[in-house]
Amino acid sequence: MFVTDFAKPEASIMHADLDSFYASVEQRDDPRLRGRPVLVGGGVVLAASYEAKAYGVRTPMNGAQARALCPHAIVVPPRMDAYIEASKAVFEIFRSTTPLVEGISVDEAFLEVGGLGKISGTPVQIATGLRREVKEQVGLPITVGIACTKFLAKVASAVGKPDGLLLVEPGRELEFLHPLKIERLWGVGKVTAEKLHAFDIDTIGDLASHSEASIVSILGKGAGHHLHSLANNRDPRRVQTYRGRSSIGAQHALGRGPTSRQDLEASLISLVDRVTQRMRAAERTGRTVVLRLRFGDFTRVTRSHTLGRATADTQDILDASLTLLRDAGSLIADRGITLVGVTVSNIDRSGAEQLELQFDKPRDAPSASALDLALDGVHTKFGKKALTRGVLLGRDSGMSVPLLPD
Repeated sequence: MFVTDFAKPEASIMHADLDSFYASVEQRDDPRLRGRPVLVGGGVVLAASYEAKAYGVRTPMNGAQARALCPHAIVVPPRMDAYIEASKAVFEIFRSTTPLVEGISVDEAFLEVGGLGKISGTPVQIATGLRREVKEQVGLPITVGIACTKFLAKVASAVGKPDGLLLVEPGRELEFLHPLKIERLWGVGKVTAEKLHAFDIDTIGDLASHSEASIVSILGKGAGHHLHSLANNRDPRRVQTYRGRSSIGAQHALGRGPTSRQDLEASLISLVDRVTQRMRAAERTGRTVVLRLRFGDFTRVTRSHTLGRATADTQDILDASLTLLRDAGSLIADRGITLVGVTVSNIDRSGAEQLELQFDKPRDAPSASALDLALDGVHTKFGKKALTRGVLLGRDSGMSVPLLPD
């Protein structure tokens, strides 16, 4: 038994993760969907309710495959505005719980609750109150894992799902961790798991029992060191307090089917358009463009390029993004592609000043072109679909998913 009302020394890192977030919002807002299998997104499954997951549906699965597994599933279109509003409400609860909040995505965060005992109670009591507030105020189920390390807190929340609370007691971390399958390790995908299985390494305990050198020989230095450390619960990272937006990004799930080069570039163009519009709305500029790719074999890569100046100019960021994408062309051809994302980091918080523009002197404003700001005005007045690029006409560029709420 790993859940208790007290533990000394205190396990004080919480990982809070909304359950089947998009699908749960749909079930919250439409009582007819409650208790029924729900798929969000038709071409690619962006989220599946637990009733659908019971039939083997996973994300980001091709919609046709998901419907074959669960023929009676109810498919609903995504409503990103509703999800972002729900995310913002939940993050307000996080920040009212503790000032030490590290957002990971729109539906999960780490919270440090150490030292709040006299104010708020034990970590389990704090987590219980947080879950109750999210349920009562936002109407959504959330699972919380509590441990001494970020990694183990995240594993605990995954094991505790759905709608649960799990504390890993200090001193019993390895007892909890080692029987779990290696797929529970942060960073183990299908390809890495297959490599480890080939050496009869099936559980986290199996991996921990090997020397680091032997794991490095199988996986390489970086991955081998990282996973061997996690298997032994060595994770020195602390919760990083939110200090303002450090990046703005979005991603598209593309599904498991083939994606043409033209469609992939169209998805990336659409992403860059949306990301840069959000940057200008937030009066931010950035210097580093990061491309994120997930392949058909579940492996991931990131590629980045740092610009000569901070900017929110769509064309500058698009040119860098397309160059990074084309440089990864051989990997995409070999492995297939299931997700593309773009993030602009190294955010400059003086962006408000840099975004000032005289339309008759566009060179005076290095951060956004006159066309960018004119398009922003059209989108604000008439909606984002009122005006679009010719290359995107007739194409479904997919649903843009923000990595964190703005």
